[in-house]
Amino acid sequence: MLRYLARRLVLLFFLMIGVSFVVFLLSHAVPSDPVAANLSQRSLGNPELVAEFRAKWGLDQPFHRQYAAYLKNLLQGNLGISIRTQRPVLDDLLRHYPATVELAVFGMAFAVFFGMLFGVISAIRRNTLSEQLFRGISIFGVSVPSFWLALILLYVFYLTLGIAPGPGRVSSRVTPPAHVSGFFLLDALLAGNFSLFLDALRHLVLPGACLGMFTMGLITRTTRSSLLEALTQDFVRTARAKGLAEKDVIRKHALGNALLPVVTVIGMGFSNLLSGMVLVETIFAWPGIGQYAFQSAQNLDFPAIVGVSLLIALNYVGINLFIDILYGVLDPRVRYR
Repeated sequence: MLRYLARRLVLLFFLMIGVSFVVFLLSHAVPSDPVAANLSQRSLGNPELVAEFRAKWGLDQPFHRQYAAYLKNLLQGNLGISIRTQRPVLDDLLRHYPATVELAVFGMAFAVFFGMLFGVISAIRRNTLSEQLFRGISIFGVSVPSFWLALILLYVFYLTLGIAPGPGRVSSRVTPPAHVSGFFLLDALLAGNFSLFLDALRHLVLPGACLGMFTMGLITRTTRSSLLEALTQDFVRTARAKGLAEKDVIRKHALGNALLPVVTVIGMGFSNLLSGMVLVETIFAWPGIGQYAFQSAQNLDFPAIVGVSLLIALNYVGINLFIDILYGVLDPRVRYR
């Protein structure tokens, strides 16, 4: 196992270098000028200001020198300075990432709970009304665009019924908690402010459900198909022949053997949520990675664009590595050398 982890970590290092090069190349290949995107019209008419801007951000250097300088800083843990915010990119990522993680965890908890519940019920109650209902919900979840669902949820539950809070991480009349971890739920609890905790939790419901719907649909369908396959295996028939109750057969024998495909879907779904959903975060005014990436792209903020891309790549690779290790825990037949 240790040798396997060591190999994966070495490959992770070279993968991140490759991602940085590809993103750096693509961001510089865009037929737009960051000078025009960041300077005012009046400043653009001043050649000295334009030359100073290009020299400050290394835009007057050839591509290979720009990338060599960036790679040198990257190997030292420095992601550069954001052109738009004038702050270190690492600080910006640490400022926005907790909001995305908090939303992604809530959305994933919603997707896993309802996805597995609906999938199990659909598998054990085939050809019933409940199966048709849950299959319809899963198809709706994987088919409906997230941004459209976000608008519908806001219109129905916030504007029409008034039972859900509006956009944002907390209500406008509420002061956000003091920054400790960046996670509002945790920071509110650390401050002993339970009313603020409940307010932040209520603001997670609509965007979390919206983001979790797609993954919930995938988990429902995967759980149903995997469990149906497991229920046809010989060890399940043997367990039934021993006289075990049907619920024990499903819980102790079939469900555990049906989990591997479901775990894969959960891992990929969580990686997608951690990447930030630009439109959903924008609709709900959620200051996460998605909004930061969108604003950086608008301003052709090369250091920020590369920094976000590296973070997203690290999310996918790290979660995939965790899922691979989890395979060995769930299935003793899986061994890594």
